[in-house]
Amino acid sequence: MCAASSFYSATGASQSLELQADVLVLGGGLSGTWAAVAAARAGARVILADKGWCGASGVTATAGPGHWWVAPEERRAAIDKRLAGALGLADPQWMARILDCTWRTLPTLAGYYDFPRDERGVTQYRGLRGPEYMRGMRRLAEDNGVSILDQSPALELLRNADGRLAGARGWQRQARRDWQVRAPAVVVATGGCGFLSRLLGSQTNTGDGHLMAVEAGAELSGMEFSSYYCIAPLDSTMTRSMVYTFGSYFDDAGRPLGIVPGPDFTNALARALLQGPVYCRLERVPEALRARLPYVQPNLMLPFARRGIDPYRDRFPVTLHAEGTIRGVGGLRVVDAHCQTGVPGLFAAGDAASREPVTGAVSGGGAVNAAWALSSGQWAGQGAARHARGNASLARRGLLLGLGGIGMPRRQGDKAPDNRTLVRRIQEEMHPYDKNLFRSGGQLDRSLAELENVWDRLRHAPEGHGGDPLRVRETAALAAVARWCYGAALERQESRGLHQRSDAPAQRVEFDLHLRSGGLDRPWVRRDGLPASTWTDFENRSHNA
Repeated sequence: MCAASSFYSATGASQSLELQADVLVLGGGLSGTWAAVAAARAGARVILADKGWCGASGVTATAGPGHWWVAPEERRAAIDKRLAGALGLADPQWMARILDCTWRTLPTLAGYYDFPRDERGVTQYRGLRGPEYMRGMRRLAEDNGVSILDQSPALELLRNADGRLAGARGWQRQARRDWQVRAPAVVVATGGCGFLSRLLGSQTNTGDGHLMAVEAGAELSGMEFSSYYCIAPLDSTMTRSMVYTFGSYFDDAGRPLGIVPGPDFTNALARALLQGPVYCRLERVPEALRARLPYVQPNLMLPFARRGIDPYRDRFPVTLHAEGTIRGVGGLRVVDAHCQTGVPGLFAAGDAASREPVTGAVSGGGAVNAAWALSSGQWAGQGAARHARGNASLARRGLLLGLGGIGMPRRQGDKAPDNRTLVRRIQEEMHPYDKNLFRSGGQLDRSLAELENVWDRLRHAPEGHGGDPLRVRETAALAAVARWCYGAALERQESRGLHQRSDAPAQRVEFDLHLRSGGLDRPWVRRDGLPASTWTDFENRSHNA
Protein backbone atom coordinates (compact mmCIF):
# COMPACT_ATOMS: atom_id res chain seq x y z
CA MET A 1 0.00 0.00 0.00
CA CYS A 2 1.31 3.47 -0.78
CA ALA A 3 0.40 7.12 -0.66
CA ALA A 4 -0.18 8.80 -3.99
CA SER A 5 -1.91 11.73 -5.64
CA SER A 6 -2.34 10.44 -9.18
CA PHE A 7 -6.03 9.57 -9.12
CA TYR A 8 -9.00 11.77 -9.86
CA SER A 9 -9.96 13.80 -6.78
CA ALA A 10 -13.67 13.91 -5.99
CA THR A 11 -13.26 16.98 -3.79
CA GLY A 12 -10.40 18.89 -5.35
CA ALA A 13 -8.25 18.31 -2.26
CA SER A 14 -4.56 18.99 -2.76
CA GLN A 15 -3.55 15.78 -1.01
CA SER A 16 -4.78 12.26 -1.44
CA LEU A 17 -4.15 8.72 -0.29
CA GLU A 18 -4.23 5.77 -2.69
CA LEU A 19 -4.25 2.23 -1.32
CA GLN A 20 -4.72 -1.26 -2.70
CA ALA A 21 -6.35 -4.31 -1.13
CA ASP A 22 -8.10 -7.53 -1.96
CA VAL A 23 -11.18 -6.67 0.11
CA LEU A 24 -12.44 -3.25 1.17
CA VAL A 25 -14.95 -3.15 4.02
CA LEU A 26 -17.06 0.00 4.33
CA GLY A 27 -18.20 0.41 7.93
CA GLY A 28 -16.52 -0.46 11.21
CA GLY A 29 -19.44 -1.56 13.37
CA LEU A 30 -20.36 -5.09 14.38
CA SER A 31 -20.92 -6.55 10.91
CA GLY A 32 -18.04 -4.60 9.36
CA THR A 33 -15.44 -5.78 11.85
CA TRP A 34 -16.63 -9.40 11.61
CA ALA A 35 -16.47 -9.12 7.80
CA ALA A 36 -12.94 -7.73 7.91
CA VAL A 37 -11.74 -10.45 10.28
CA ALA A 38 -13.34 -13.22 8.19
CA ALA A 39 -11.81 -11.91 4.96
CA ALA A 40 -8.37 -11.58 6.56
CA ARG A 41 -8.58 -15.10 7.98
CA ALA A 42 -9.39 -16.30 4.46
CA GLY A 43 -6.05 -14.88 3.30
CA ALA A 44 -7.17 -11.53 1.87
CA ARG A 45 -5.45 -8.19 2.33
CA VAL A 46 -8.17 -6.13 3.97
CA ILE A 47 -8.77 -2.42 4.45
CA LEU A 48 -11.65 -1.23 6.61
CA ALA A 49 -12.86 2.35 6.21
CA ASP A 50 -15.09 3.68 8.99
CA LYS A 51 -17.12 6.86 8.98
CA GLY A 52 -16.25 7.31 12.65
CA TRP A 53 -13.67 5.61 14.84
CA CYS A 54 -13.84 1.84 14.48
CA GLY A 55 -14.57 0.43 17.91
CA ALA A 56 -16.63 3.37 19.12
CA SER A 57 -18.96 4.33 16.28
CA GLY A 58 -22.28 2.74 15.43
CA VAL A 59 -25.25 1.49 17.42
CA THR A 60 -23.56 -1.59 18.95
CA ALA A 61 -20.87 0.48 20.66
CA THR A 62 -23.50 2.28 22.74
CA ALA A 63 -25.67 -0.74 23.52
CA GLY A 64 -25.91 -3.94 25.50
CA PRO A 65 -26.48 -6.28 22.55
CA GLY A 66 -27.90 -9.72 23.09
CA HIS A 67 -27.50 -12.47 20.54
CA TRP A 68 -29.90 -15.08 19.25
CA TRP A 69 -28.01 -17.70 21.24
CA VAL A 70 -29.74 -21.09 21.08
CA ALA A 71 -28.37 -24.55 21.87
CA PRO A 72 -28.59 -27.07 19.00
CA GLU A 73 -31.28 -29.16 20.65
CA GLU A 74 -33.51 -26.09 21.08
CA ARG A 75 -33.19 -24.60 17.61
CA ARG A 76 -36.15 -26.22 15.90
CA ALA A 77 -38.50 -24.77 18.51
CA ALA A 78 -36.77 -21.37 18.36
CA ILE A 79 -37.08 -21.23 14.56
CA ASP A 80 -40.70 -22.33 14.63
CA LYS A 81 -41.46 -19.54 17.11
CA ARG A 82 -39.77 -16.90 14.96
CA LEU A 83 -41.43 -18.21 11.79
CA ALA A 84 -44.84 -17.89 13.40
CA GLY A 85 -44.22 -14.20 13.96
CA ALA A 86 -42.46 -13.49 10.66
CA LEU A 87 -45.78 -13.50 8.77
CA GLY A 88 -44.70 -15.65 5.87
CA LEU A 89 -41.62 -13.77 4.69
CA ALA A 90 -38.74 -15.47 6.54
CA ASP A 91 -36.65 -18.48 5.51
CA PRO A 92 -35.96 -21.18 8.13
CA GLN A 93 -32.72 -22.21 6.46
CA TRP A 94 -31.26 -18.72 6.91
CA MET A 95 -32.40 -18.77 10.52
CA ALA A 96 -30.65 -22.10 11.07
CA ARG A 97 -27.46 -20.74 9.51
CA ILE A 98 -27.22 -17.71 11.80
CA LEU A 99 -27.99 -19.78 14.88
CA ASP A 100 -25.21 -22.18 14.00
CA CYS A 101 -22.72 -19.45 13.08
CA THR A 102 -23.41 -17.46 16.24
CA TRP A 103 -23.11 -20.55 18.44
CA ARG A 104 -19.75 -21.49 16.93
CA THR A 105 -18.26 -18.04 16.56
CA LEU A 106 -19.12 -15.93 19.59
CA PRO A 107 -17.01 -17.99 22.03
CA THR A 108 -13.93 -17.39 19.84
CA LEU A 109 -13.88 -13.81 21.17
CA ALA A 110 -12.45 -15.10 24.44
CA GLY A 111 -9.27 -13.13 24.99
CA TYR A 112 -10.81 -10.06 23.37
CA TYR A 113 -13.96 -9.95 25.48
CA ASP A 114 -14.30 -10.98 29.12
CA PHE A 115 -17.37 -13.20 29.10
CA PRO A 116 -18.97 -13.43 32.56
CA ARG A 117 -19.83 -16.60 34.44
CA ASP A 118 -23.03 -17.32 36.31
CA GLU A 119 -23.26 -18.55 39.88
CA ARG A 120 -22.60 -22.12 38.69
CA GLY A 121 -19.46 -21.09 36.83
CA VAL A 122 -21.03 -21.43 33.36
CA THR A 123 -19.79 -18.89 30.82
CA GLN A 124 -22.56 -16.59 29.55
CA TYR A 125 -22.45 -15.61 25.88
CA ARG A 126 -25.92 -14.29 25.17
CA GLY A 127 -25.65 -10.67 26.32
CA LEU A 128 -22.59 -8.46 25.81
CA ARG A 129 -21.59 -4.93 26.74
CA GLY A 130 -21.37 -2.96 23.52
CA PRO A 131 -18.41 -0.69 24.36
CA GLU A 132 -16.16 -3.60 25.36
CA TYR A 133 -17.45 -5.76 22.51
CA MET A 134 -16.53 -3.23 19.86
CA ARG A 135 -13.16 -2.40 21.41
CA GLY A 136 -12.44 -6.12 21.34
CA MET A 137 -13.54 -6.37 17.72
CA ARG A 138 -11.15 -3.60 16.74
CA ARG A 139 -8.25 -5.36 18.44
CA LEU A 140 -9.24 -8.65 16.80
CA ALA A 141 -9.28 -7.00 13.38
CA GLU A 142 -5.90 -5.38 13.92
CA ASP A 143 -4.39 -8.63 15.20
CA ASN A 144 -5.57 -10.31 11.99
CA GLY A 145 -3.76 -7.72 9.88
CA VAL A 146 -6.69 -5.51 8.89
CA SER A 147 -5.69 -1.93 8.02
CA ILE A 148 -8.18 0.54 9.49
CA LEU A 149 -8.96 4.00 8.12
CA ASP A 150 -10.75 5.92 10.86
CA GLN A 151 -12.84 9.05 10.23
CA SER A 152 -12.85 8.07 6.56
CA PRO A 153 -16.40 7.98 5.16
CA ALA A 154 -16.82 6.52 1.70
CA LEU A 155 -18.42 8.76 -0.91
CA GLU A 156 -18.76 6.49 -3.94
CA LEU A 157 -17.96 3.08 -5.37
CA LEU A 158 -15.60 2.73 -8.33
CA ARG A 159 -15.52 0.72 -11.52
CA ASN A 160 -12.72 -0.05 -13.94
CA ALA A 161 -12.71 0.43 -17.71
CA ASP A 162 -14.54 -2.88 -18.16
CA GLY A 163 -17.37 -1.69 -15.94
CA ARG A 164 -16.52 -4.04 -13.07
CA LEU A 165 -16.50 -3.06 -9.42
CA ALA A 166 -13.01 -1.94 -8.46
CA GLY A 167 -13.09 -0.29 -5.03
CA ALA A 168 -14.26 2.97 -3.50
CA ARG A 169 -13.13 6.46 -2.69
CA GLY A 170 -13.95 8.83 0.13
CA TRP A 171 -12.82 11.61 2.39
CA GLN A 172 -10.54 11.59 5.43
CA ARG A 173 -12.07 14.19 7.69
CA GLN A 174 -9.21 14.77 10.10
CA ALA A 175 -6.46 14.73 7.46
CA ARG A 176 -8.74 16.67 5.06
CA ARG A 177 -7.72 14.61 2.05
CA ASP A 178 -9.25 12.18 -0.41
CA TRP A 179 -8.69 8.46 -0.13
CA GLN A 180 -9.08 5.80 -2.77
CA VAL A 181 -8.82 2.03 -2.35
CA ARG A 182 -8.47 -0.24 -5.34
CA ALA A 183 -10.08 -3.58 -4.51
CA PRO A 184 -11.92 -6.20 -6.56
CA ALA A 185 -14.35 -6.94 -3.70
CA VAL A 186 -16.22 -4.53 -1.43
CA VAL A 187 -18.38 -5.27 1.61
CA VAL A 188 -21.02 -2.64 2.41
CA ALA A 189 -21.48 -2.69 6.19
CA THR A 190 -22.47 0.93 6.66
CA GLY A 191 -25.49 0.23 8.87
CA GLY A 192 -29.14 1.08 8.43
CA CYS A 193 -30.70 4.51 8.07
CA GLY A 194 -32.26 6.24 11.09
CA PHE A 195 -32.91 9.59 9.36
CA LEU A 196 -30.88 11.45 12.01
CA SER A 197 -33.62 10.83 14.58
CA ARG A 198 -31.33 11.11 17.63
CA LEU A 199 -31.29 7.37 18.07
CA LEU A 200 -28.27 6.60 20.25
CA GLY A 201 -25.21 5.71 18.17
CA SER A 202 -26.92 6.23 14.81
CA GLN A 203 -25.54 9.60 13.74
CA THR A 204 -23.34 7.90 11.13
CA ASN A 205 -26.24 5.78 9.82
CA THR A 206 -27.56 7.96 7.01
CA GLY A 207 -28.03 5.38 4.25
CA ASP A 208 -24.76 6.13 2.45
CA GLY A 209 -24.07 2.48 1.65
CA HIS A 210 -27.57 1.97 0.26
CA LEU A 211 -27.12 4.90 -2.12
CA MET A 212 -23.66 3.84 -3.27
CA ALA A 213 -24.74 0.26 -3.88
CA VAL A 214 -27.84 1.22 -5.87
CA GLU A 215 -25.69 3.56 -7.99
CA ALA A 216 -23.56 0.49 -8.76
CA GLY A 217 -26.62 -1.54 -9.80
CA ALA A 218 -27.70 -3.29 -6.58
CA GLU A 219 -31.33 -3.47 -5.49
CA LEU A 220 -33.07 -3.34 -2.13
CA SER A 221 -35.69 -5.48 -0.46
CA GLY A 222 -38.18 -5.08 2.37
CA MET A 223 -37.93 -1.30 2.53
CA GLU A 224 -41.59 -0.96 3.51
CA PHE A 225 -40.75 -2.48 6.91
CA SER A 226 -39.08 0.72 8.10
CA SER A 227 -41.51 2.12 10.66
CA TYR A 228 -39.87 0.90 13.87
CA TYR A 229 -39.95 3.40 16.76
CA CYS A 230 -38.22 3.14 20.12
CA ILE A 231 -39.12 4.74 23.45
CA ALA A 232 -36.68 7.09 25.21
CA PRO A 233 -36.78 9.79 27.88
CA LEU A 234 -37.81 13.10 26.31
CA ASP A 235 -34.82 15.13 25.06
CA SER A 236 -32.59 12.05 25.33
CA THR A 237 -31.01 9.70 22.80
CA MET A 238 -31.07 6.77 25.25
CA THR A 239 -33.20 4.33 23.24
CA ARG A 240 -32.79 1.22 25.37
CA SER A 241 -36.30 -0.16 25.52
CA MET A 242 -36.18 -3.33 27.61
CA VAL A 243 -36.91 -1.72 31.01
CA TYR A 244 -39.93 0.15 29.64
CA THR A 245 -41.89 -3.09 29.51
CA PHE A 246 -42.05 -2.64 33.31
CA GLY A 247 -43.21 0.99 33.08
CA SER A 248 -46.44 2.63 34.20
CA TYR A 249 -47.69 5.44 31.95
CA PHE A 250 -49.60 8.64 32.73
CA ASP A 251 -50.99 11.66 30.92
CA ASP A 252 -50.15 15.28 31.73
CA ALA A 253 -52.73 15.32 34.56
CA GLY A 254 -51.25 12.22 36.19
CA ARG A 255 -54.05 9.90 35.06
CA PRO A 256 -52.96 6.31 34.28
CA LEU A 257 -52.94 5.36 30.60
CA GLY A 258 -53.79 1.87 29.39
CA ILE A 259 -50.40 1.27 27.80
CA VAL A 260 -49.20 -2.26 28.49
CA PRO A 261 -46.40 -4.47 27.17
CA GLY A 262 -47.22 -6.38 24.02
CA PRO A 263 -47.39 -6.05 20.25
CA ASP A 264 -49.49 -2.85 20.42
CA PHE A 265 -47.22 -1.05 22.91
CA THR A 266 -45.56 1.32 20.43
CA ASN A 267 -48.78 2.16 18.61
CA ALA A 268 -50.60 2.80 21.89
CA LEU A 269 -47.82 5.07 23.11
CA ALA A 270 -47.74 6.92 19.79
CA ARG A 271 -51.50 7.49 19.87
CA ALA A 272 -51.19 8.90 23.39
CA LEU A 273 -48.27 11.15 22.38
CA LEU A 274 -50.33 12.58 19.53
CA GLN A 275 -52.81 13.74 22.19
CA GLY A 276 -50.25 15.29 24.54
CA PRO A 277 -47.27 14.59 26.85
CA VAL A 278 -46.83 11.09 28.26
CA TYR A 279 -44.97 10.28 31.47
CA CYS A 280 -43.44 7.03 32.67
CA ARG A 281 -42.40 5.57 36.02
CA LEU A 282 -40.34 2.38 36.30
CA GLU A 283 -41.34 1.23 39.77
CA ARG A 284 -42.17 -2.28 38.53
CA VAL A 285 -38.61 -3.10 37.38
CA PRO A 286 -37.55 -6.14 39.49
CA GLU A 287 -34.77 -5.56 42.00
CA ALA A 288 -32.60 -8.25 40.41
CA LEU A 289 -32.82 -6.48 37.05
CA ARG A 290 -32.06 -3.10 38.61
CA ALA A 291 -28.86 -4.54 40.02
CA ARG A 292 -27.85 -5.98 36.64
CA LEU A 293 -28.72 -2.99 34.44
CA PRO A 294 -25.40 -1.15 34.98
CA TYR A 295 -23.67 -4.18 33.47
CA VAL A 296 -26.10 -5.00 30.67
CA GLN A 297 -26.88 -1.42 29.61
CA PRO A 298 -24.20 0.78 31.18
CA ASN A 299 -25.45 4.07 29.74
CA LEU A 300 -29.12 3.64 30.58
CA MET A 301 -29.21 5.66 33.79
CA LEU A 302 -27.09 8.60 32.61
CA PRO A 303 -29.96 10.82 31.37
CA PHE A 304 -31.76 10.36 34.69
CA ALA A 305 -28.66 11.03 36.78
CA ARG A 306 -27.97 14.26 34.88
CA ARG A 307 -31.49 15.50 35.58
CA GLY A 308 -31.66 14.33 39.19
CA ILE A 309 -34.46 11.84 38.41
CA ASP A 310 -35.00 8.53 40.16
CA PRO A 311 -36.89 6.66 37.40
CA TYR A 312 -38.04 3.99 39.85
CA ARG A 313 -39.82 6.63 41.93
CA ASP A 314 -40.32 9.74 39.79
CA ARG A 315 -42.44 10.23 36.69
CA PHE A 316 -40.52 11.49 33.66
CA PRO A 317 -41.64 12.46 30.12
CA VAL A 318 -41.00 10.03 27.26
CA THR A 319 -40.97 10.15 23.48
CA LEU A 320 -40.50 7.82 20.52
CA HIS A 321 -37.51 7.98 18.16
CA ALA A 322 -37.78 6.66 14.60
CA GLU A 323 -35.29 3.88 13.91
CA GLY A 324 -35.93 3.54 10.18
CA THR A 325 -34.11 0.50 8.84
CA ILE A 326 -31.79 0.14 11.85
CA ARG A 327 -34.21 -1.99 13.82
CA GLY A 328 -36.52 -2.15 10.87
CA VAL A 329 -35.96 -4.81 8.24
CA GLY A 330 -35.18 -3.45 4.78
CA GLY A 331 -31.82 -3.03 3.11
CA LEU A 332 -29.71 -4.25 0.22
CA ARG A 333 -30.92 -7.49 -1.26
CA VAL A 334 -28.48 -10.40 -0.98
CA VAL A 335 -28.70 -13.07 -3.66
CA ASP A 336 -26.53 -15.89 -2.37
CA ALA A 337 -25.31 -17.56 0.81
CA HIS A 338 -22.27 -15.29 0.97
CA CYS A 339 -24.40 -12.14 1.05
CA GLN A 340 -23.39 -10.95 -2.41
CA THR A 341 -25.68 -8.37 -3.94
CA GLY A 342 -26.70 -8.54 -7.60
CA VAL A 343 -23.46 -6.71 -8.44
CA PRO A 344 -20.52 -9.14 -8.76
CA GLY A 345 -17.95 -8.38 -6.07
CA LEU A 346 -20.30 -6.23 -3.98
CA PHE A 347 -21.42 -7.77 -0.69
CA ALA A 348 -23.72 -6.48 2.06
CA ALA A 349 -23.84 -7.27 5.77
CA GLY A 350 -25.57 -6.28 8.99
CA ASP A 351 -28.14 -3.51 9.01
CA ALA A 352 -27.11 -2.46 5.49
CA ALA A 353 -28.58 -5.72 4.17
CA SER A 354 -32.22 -6.75 4.17
CA ARG A 355 -32.94 -9.08 7.10
CA GLU A 356 -36.15 -10.50 5.64
CA PRO A 357 -34.66 -14.03 5.48
CA VAL A 358 -34.34 -14.13 9.28
CA THR A 359 -36.96 -11.67 10.55
CA GLY A 360 -39.68 -11.60 7.90
CA ALA A 361 -42.02 -8.63 8.31
CA VAL A 362 -41.12 -7.91 11.94
CA SER A 363 -38.11 -6.42 13.67
CA GLY A 364 -35.30 -8.68 14.78
CA GLY A 365 -34.92 -6.48 17.86
CA GLY A 366 -31.48 -6.68 19.43
CA ALA A 367 -30.81 -10.42 19.67
CA VAL A 368 -31.64 -11.59 16.13
CA ASN A 369 -30.16 -8.46 14.58
CA ALA A 370 -26.88 -8.91 16.48
CA ALA A 371 -26.67 -12.55 15.42
CA TRP A 372 -27.40 -11.49 11.84
CA ALA A 373 -24.64 -8.85 11.96
CA LEU A 374 -22.11 -11.35 13.30
CA SER A 375 -23.08 -14.04 10.79
CA SER A 376 -23.72 -12.00 7.65
CA GLY A 377 -20.48 -10.12 8.29
CA GLN A 378 -18.50 -13.34 8.28
CA TRP A 379 -20.28 -14.76 5.24
CA ALA A 380 -19.76 -11.52 3.31
CA GLY A 381 -16.11 -11.34 4.31
CA GLN A 382 -15.49 -14.93 3.26
CA GLY A 383 -17.37 -14.42 -0.01
CA ALA A 384 -15.46 -11.22 -0.73
CA ALA A 385 -12.11 -12.93 -0.13
CA ARG A 386 -13.08 -15.77 -2.47
CA HIS A 387 -14.21 -13.31 -5.15
CA ALA A 388 -10.97 -11.33 -4.81
CA ARG A 389 -8.87 -14.45 -5.35
CA GLY A 390 -10.57 -15.04 -8.68
CA ASN A 391 -10.40 -11.40 -9.80
CA ALA A 392 -7.12 -10.21 -8.34
CA SER A 393 -6.00 -8.22 -11.38
CA LEU A 394 -9.21 -6.25 -11.97
CA ALA A 395 -8.44 -3.16 -9.91
CA ARG A 396 -4.65 -3.03 -9.93
CA ARG A 397 -4.13 -0.59 -12.78
CA GLY A 398 -5.87 1.83 -15.07
CA LEU A 399 -8.15 4.76 -14.44
CA LEU A 400 -11.01 4.11 -12.05
CA LEU A 401 -14.32 5.85 -12.61
CA GLY A 402 -16.63 6.99 -9.85
CA LEU A 403 -20.18 5.69 -9.77
CA GLY A 404 -21.45 8.44 -7.46
CA GLY A 405 -24.08 10.85 -8.69
CA ILE A 406 -26.20 13.28 -6.70
CA GLY A 407 -24.35 15.04 -3.92
CA MET A 408 -20.87 14.24 -5.19
CA PRO A 409 -18.52 17.25 -4.97
CA ARG A 410 -16.97 17.17 -8.44
CA ARG A 411 -15.34 20.57 -8.19
CA GLN A 412 -14.68 23.08 -5.44
CA GLY A 413 -16.12 26.51 -4.93
CA ASP A 414 -19.75 26.26 -5.98
CA LYS A 415 -22.43 27.06 -3.46
CA ALA A 416 -23.96 24.01 -1.78
CA PRO A 417 -27.71 23.56 -1.43
CA ASP A 418 -29.28 24.48 1.90
CA ASN A 419 -28.43 21.14 3.46
CA ARG A 420 -30.02 21.69 6.87
CA THR A 421 -33.32 22.74 5.38
CA LEU A 422 -33.42 19.71 3.08
CA VAL A 423 -32.62 17.31 5.93
CA ARG A 424 -35.37 18.89 8.01
CA ARG A 425 -37.84 18.43 5.15
CA ILE A 426 -36.92 14.74 4.91
CA GLN A 427 -37.31 14.32 8.66
CA GLU A 428 -40.71 16.02 8.58
CA GLU A 429 -41.90 13.15 6.40
CA MET A 430 -40.07 10.25 8.07
CA HIS A 431 -40.27 11.06 11.81
CA PRO A 432 -43.94 11.83 12.59
CA TYR A 433 -46.05 8.95 13.90
CA ASP A 434 -49.09 10.00 11.86
CA LYS A 435 -47.08 9.71 8.64
CA ASN A 436 -44.73 6.76 9.09
CA LEU A 437 -46.18 4.62 11.89
CA PHE A 438 -49.86 5.16 11.03
CA ARG A 439 -49.73 4.98 7.26
CA SER A 440 -52.32 5.47 4.52
CA GLY A 441 -52.14 5.60 0.76
CA GLY A 442 -53.04 9.29 0.64
CA GLN A 443 -50.40 10.26 3.17
CA LEU A 444 -47.75 8.15 1.47
CA ASP A 445 -48.53 9.91 -1.83
CA ARG A 446 -48.21 13.33 -0.17
CA SER A 447 -44.93 12.41 1.52
CA LEU A 448 -43.48 10.98 -1.69
CA ALA A 449 -44.34 14.19 -3.53
CA GLU A 450 -42.48 16.21 -0.91
CA LEU A 451 -39.50 13.85 -1.00
CA GLU A 452 -39.39 14.09 -4.80
CA ASN A 453 -39.17 17.86 -4.43
CA VAL A 454 -36.19 17.42 -2.11
CA TRP A 455 -34.56 15.07 -4.60
CA ASP A 456 -35.10 17.56 -7.42
CA ARG A 457 -33.46 20.28 -5.34
CA LEU A 458 -30.43 18.06 -4.84
CA ARG A 459 -30.36 16.94 -8.47
CA HIS A 460 -30.34 20.50 -9.77
CA ALA A 461 -27.87 21.81 -7.20
CA PRO A 462 -24.32 22.63 -8.35
CA GLU A 463 -22.14 19.53 -8.45
CA GLY A 464 -19.37 21.02 -6.39
CA HIS A 465 -19.38 22.76 -3.05
CA GLY A 466 -16.97 23.92 -0.41
CA GLY A 467 -16.78 22.78 3.19
CA ASP A 468 -17.35 19.20 4.30
CA PRO A 469 -17.79 17.07 1.14
CA LEU A 470 -19.83 14.52 3.09
CA ARG A 471 -22.91 16.54 4.08
CA VAL A 472 -24.68 16.93 0.75
CA ARG A 473 -23.90 13.32 -0.06
CA GLU A 474 -25.51 12.27 3.23
CA THR A 475 -28.57 14.35 2.41
CA ALA A 476 -28.88 12.63 -0.96
CA ALA A 477 -28.68 9.25 0.77
CA LEU A 478 -31.36 10.22 3.30
CA ALA A 479 -33.66 11.38 0.52
CA ALA A 480 -33.05 8.25 -1.56
CA VAL A 481 -33.71 5.85 1.31
CA ALA A 482 -36.86 7.76 2.33
CA ARG A 483 -38.23 7.48 -1.22
CA TRP A 484 -37.46 3.76 -1.36
CA CYS A 485 -39.15 3.19 2.02
CA TYR A 486 -42.35 5.00 1.12
CA GLY A 487 -42.42 3.71 -2.45
CA ALA A 488 -42.45 0.14 -1.17
CA ALA A 489 -44.97 1.06 1.54
CA LEU A 490 -47.32 2.45 -1.11
CA GLU A 491 -46.99 -0.71 -3.18
CA ARG A 492 -47.73 -3.09 -0.28
CA GLN A 493 -51.48 -2.53 -0.11
CA GLU A 494 -52.07 -4.40 3.11
CA SER A 495 -50.99 -4.42 6.77
CA ARG A 496 -48.28 -6.91 7.77
CA GLY A 497 -45.80 -6.76 10.64
CA LEU A 498 -44.11 -3.37 10.93
CA HIS A 499 -46.01 -2.07 7.91
CA GLN A 500 -49.51 -0.96 8.93
CA ARG A 501 -51.96 0.94 6.71
CA SER A 502 -55.23 2.35 7.96
CA ASP A 503 -56.69 2.12 4.44
CA ALA A 504 -55.67 -1.54 4.08
CA PRO A 505 -55.86 -2.98 7.61
CA ALA A 506 -55.92 -6.69 6.69
CA GLN A 507 -53.10 -9.00 5.67
CA ARG A 508 -53.67 -10.22 2.10
CA VAL A 509 -52.47 -13.49 0.59
CA GLU A 510 -51.60 -11.80 -2.71
CA PHE A 511 -48.85 -9.96 -0.83
CA ASP A 512 -47.16 -13.12 0.39
CA LEU A 513 -44.13 -11.90 -1.52
CA HIS A 514 -41.06 -9.66 -1.33
CA LEU A 515 -40.92 -6.13 -2.68
CA ARG A 516 -37.66 -5.26 -4.45
CA SER A 517 -36.74 -1.58 -4.89
CA GLY A 518 -34.22 0.54 -6.70
CA GLY A 519 -33.80 3.46 -9.05
CA LEU A 520 -32.54 6.96 -8.41
CA ASP A 521 -34.26 9.67 -10.45
CA ARG A 522 -37.08 7.21 -11.15
CA PRO A 523 -37.50 4.87 -8.16
CA TRP A 524 -39.21 1.58 -8.89
CA VAL A 525 -40.76 -1.28 -6.93
CA ARG A 526 -41.10 -4.86 -8.19
CA ARG A 527 -43.13 -7.69 -6.71
CA ASP A 528 -41.15 -10.90 -6.32
CA GLY A 529 -42.81 -14.16 -5.33
CA LEU A 530 -41.47 -16.21 -2.45
CA PRO A 531 -39.07 -19.03 -3.40
CA ALA A 532 -39.97 -22.53 -2.34
CA SER A 533 -38.33 -23.05 1.06
CA THR A 534 -38.28 -26.29 2.98
CA TRP A 535 -35.93 -27.38 5.68
CA THR A 536 -34.58 -30.66 6.89
CA ASP A 537 -32.99 -31.63 10.17
CA PHE A 538 -30.31 -29.25 11.35
CA GLU A 539 -27.55 -31.85 11.06
CA ASN A 540 -28.29 -32.23 7.33
CA ARG A 541 -28.23 -28.54 6.57
CA SER A 542 -24.97 -26.97 5.40
CA HIS A 543 -24.18 -23.69 7.10
CA ASN A 544 -21.56 -22.76 4.49
CA ALA A 545 -23.50 -23.52 1.32
